[in-house]
Amino acid sequence: MKKIRLVINNNIKNKEKEKFFIKKELQCILNLYAKMVSNGSWKDYSFSSGNKEVSFEVYQRASEKPVLKITKNLKPFYHNEKYFIKDRNGIVIKKSENLIQLINKTSWNKLKIVK
Repeated sequence: MKKIRLVINNNIKNKEKEKFFIKKELQCILNLYAKMVSNGSWKDYSFSSGNKEVSFEVYQRASEKPVLKITKNLKPFYHNEKYFIKDRNGIVIKKSENLIQLINKTSWNKLKIVK
């Protein structure tokens, strides 16, 4: 006879859902994008995803490399490495465990876009 186990609080389904930005995160990012488009700073965006991270990439022109990336780290080593802001070379500008605080505390107009 096989032994039957009862599994309580199975978190596998929750991990499957977190392979992209959740609704609150996406709303915060798109609100920032709308504000920066109205300023004339940003022109286009895209999403990219992988096993370890999901990124919202911002472009000045559609034919160039992304200028900034807002990244959600799916497998962080430390609690403050959940969200990143990276430049076009992949260098981390800021990092935080809360996306809303990261976006609100960043002065977006002072970030210089280097060509």
